[in-house]
Amino acid sequence: MLTTSAPALGFAAAHMRTTRAMAAQAQEDLTALAAKGERYEKVDGGYTKAQVDVSVDDSTVDGSNATLQLTEHTRLYLPFTQQEVEDGAPEYEELSLPHTVKFTKAGDGSWLLAADKADTEGGPTPTTQVSDVDVEPETTDGGATADEDEGSKGEGSGITPPSESDTDTGAGAVKPAATAAYSYHQMIAYADKYWDHHNSAYRTYGGNDCTNFLSQIMLAGGWKPAGGSIIQRTSNKYWFYGPTNIWTSYTWGGAENWYWFTIKHSKRTKSLRNVYDLLASDVLQAGAFLTSPTTPPTLTTKA
Repeated sequence: MLTTSAPALGFAAAHMRTTRAMAAQAQEDLTALAAKGERYEKVDGGYTKAQVDVSVDDSTVDGSNATLQLTEHTRLYLPFTQQEVEDGAPEYEELSLPHTVKFTKAGDGSWLLAADKADTEGGPTPTTQVSDVDVEPETTDGGATADEDEGSKGEGSGITPPSESDTDTGAGAVKPAATAAYSYHQMIAYADKYWDHHNSAYRTYGGNDCTNFLSQIMLAGGWKPAGGSIIQRTSNKYWFYGPTNIWTSYTWGGAENWYWFTIKHSKRTKSLRNVYDLLASDVLQAGAFLTSPTTPPTLTTKA
């Protein structure tokens, strides 16, 4: 249901043998997955095809009920040509996800799907699954067109990276703290803690959550919010997280908005000329390499 060649919803639902109680849930999940796939297609071309294998790890049968412990092994192929793949583009995304699947035996002796629970271990929703964010209307606090024209980004500033004697040694060196107001190690510690599962203290933006995560990292390392009123949320001059969507700035969850706040309005970052100048406490955005001689942001990541 996630791919650009997804079967018709009715066709897919008709090929699922479920209990009556499970049928409504299955229909809702299929609808949400189809909508999720359409959003992916609009953003970056979507998934062209899927390859799914299932391994059975354990099974128990108790009368007319059966429980299977399964692992889903899925590859979702991306819309890149073979040449683009050879040049370094990813061919597919891959995941392995444990499931607990329950069946009930019908009167004719066939087994009907009664429940399917994926073990996400409190992390973000896997691509092949749905959550509340997939069935609720999309929000706009993941960034949008700001209330002003920012102009062009320009070239890198040519900041000279600190020498090894000024930094932690070894791979993943971090810039020294130039001010007590920021802790780059705390930023990286936050990234290390939550890179593979969502911090439930914050809302998510579905499959487009990278800048939201980046803002959380900055906040953890000492960046102070700027602004906070509802009328400021559309301006790139402000950066804040609020209790609801309409009280959160575009710059918190939108990569482009975040860029303009950090490099132009707050001057908390500056551009580097080359990706090779990055250290572990820096941020990598597509098209912009961000750092600062006094208040560098955190971790090398695609915003």
